[in-house]
Order: sequence, then C-alpha cells, then structure tokens
Amino acid sequence: MENQKSAGSMETENQKSAGSTADSGSAGGSGKAGKDHVYRLKDWAGRPERLAPGHRMCAGCGATIGVRAVLRALHPQDHAVIGNATGCLEVSSYMYPYTAWEDSYIHNAFENAGATLSGVETAYHALKKRGRLPQQENFKFITFGGDGGTYDIGFQSLSGAMERGHDMVYVCYDNGAYMNTGIQRSSATPLYADTTTTPVGSASNGKMQNRKDLSAIIADHQVPYVGQTTLTQDFKDLHLKAEKAIYTEGACFLNILTPCPRGWRYDTPKIMEICRLAVETCYWPLFEVDHGKWTLTYEPKKKLPIEDFLKPQGRFRHLFKPGNEHLIAQFQAEVDRRWEELLQKCMR
Repeated sequence: MENQKSAGSMETENQKSAGSTADSGSAGGSGKAGKDHVYRLKDWAGRPERLAPGHRMCAGCGATIGVRAVLRALHPQDHAVIGNATGCLEVSSYMYPYTAWEDSYIHNAFENAGATLSGVETAYHALKKRGRLPQQENFKFITFGGDGGTYDIGFQSLSGAMERGHDMVYVCYDNGAYMNTGIQRSSATPLYADTTTTPVGSASNGKMQNRKDLSAIIADHQVPYVGQTTLTQDFKDLHLKAEKAIYTEGACFLNILTPCPRGWRYDTPKIMEICRLAVETCYWPLFEVDHGKWTLTYEPKKKLPIEDFLKPQGRFRHLFKPGNEHLIAQFQAEVDRRWEELLQKCMR
C-alpha cells in the first residue's frame, strides 16, 4: 500500500479555487447535502478536475467518466482521501511515484479497499478529536473499486466497512467483468455474456448465471444511503446521488454502470447510448435507498425490450443467431422479475 502525492500536491489548487464558496443550498463542509441544491450541468462540469488527464485508461472508458463525475460532487473547499482497489482504474492512473489523482491517494490490494479506507477514516477522526489535525479542514473518504474488486474479491472488506458504519463512500464502477486481467467473468457479468472464462461455442452459450444484485445486498446492510446510477441524461442523476452519498453521514454506497468498449465490444463513441438503453430496458434501473426508503429516481415512459440493450454489444452476438430466441426470452424474464421486485420495494 502506498500513499503518494499527485503531480501537483496532496492539497492542490482545486481546493483553493474561486469556487471555494459552498454551492447555493448545500451545506459546504457541514457533512450534509442541501435539500435546495440546484443542479446545472454547465456549473458542475466547470469545476476543477480531481482526476488529472494523462492517465492510461482506454479511450472512451466508462470508469474514468464515472470517477470524474463523482469527484465533481465534492464541494471545492473540501479535501478527499481516495482509496482504489487494484483494477483497470488503479493500474492506469497510478505508476509509482506518479498518480493522476489530485487528492491524497492510496492504492489498495484487490481485497482490502473497504478495510483500508475505514481504518484511515477512523484514524482521521481520532486525530482530529485529539487536536492533532486542523479543525477547520474537512476531509471526505471515497473508495473506488471495479466489480471484480467489489462484488467478488473485496466483498468481505466492503461488507465489514458498511456494517461498522464508517463515514465513507464506496463507489463501484461496474463494467461487468475482470477487464484489467483479460475480460474474465465476475459475479456482475450478465447472463449469457461471452467472456474469456465463459466463452461462447458449440457447448456453451456464455455465462450461465444471473448477475448478482449488489445494490440490494448493500441496502440490506441497513446503511444510510445506497444509489444506483449510470452515465445518462445530463448526468444529473449521477451528480445528485454522488453528492448525497458523500455528504450523508455514515457508510454509503454507489453502484455505477460504466461500460467497457473492449469487454462489451460496442462502437466506442456510443457509450451514452449504451447507458441509456440499459436504463430504458430496465436492465439497470435508477434508484436509491435513503435510510431504508426505496425510491425510483427514473421510470421509463415505455419500457424497451432487452434486445435493444443486447444487440449493439458483441458479447451478446450469439443470442441473435437462429434458434437462440429462448435465451433472449430467459434474459427478458429475469429483467422483468427484478424490475417488478424493485417496483414493489419502492411502493412500500
């Protein structure tokens, strides 16, 4: 584990910029998101970048778009400590002694991102209580991990951090496979996806298991806030959920669908369309669980068939061969089941 300075310094100019005044209606460093916060894409996109350009992520990578969006939800006057589980994001944004991160940054192993940041958060509050740290400075603790390091290898430390109630945010950038090591299946990989460990062939139709519903699993930890979102519309849904997660006291979780052009095999510039179709088909519903209350944050006016989401992706090409109609029907049935279950939870 290494905690390195960025190309600038741990405390960069983006915390000292002209935007250091708290957003209208928000609570600045008070620890709560303002109810009257007004979202304007132009204002939000104009904030200083906390993930610097020049990293080595693939062109069109959904993960970096998601990360930049989450970090823009930090109020400019606040500092952050970033944890990062091993994965695409870590190996491409950090190479000792350099990092693309403008805030304090810790590279974690695959399995311990939740444990590391929960320990740092505890130490921070202990030192602040003893007067060892400036009382006027406010730090937020945010961990990023891919689905491999979150759904699978790092689940035990994530679950522990959530159960203990540390004041931190865990953000999963979910691209549905172990993309960093060669596109192997994870428990976030959807049914019938073609991966290097679930290859499609004469004896296999791809991954045979349904995707794990991690957002619901973390919600069952009774944490203050869980949000599921993606890169869609004008990013308002993502921004509001990120700000709420960061400024809600206690353990919070964000699950962001972040398509991977290499692993999903779609036309790279179509990333926003892929995300839109994930939402409009209800494969990836937008919802939040705020102190136990389930709420849909977007409901499609007309739910699209799952084929609209699957067809642009090469990993599902085999499903559209003659004779495989029943596989698409099975996929649709599972999407419908989960959607109806979500609607019931949101009606309680």
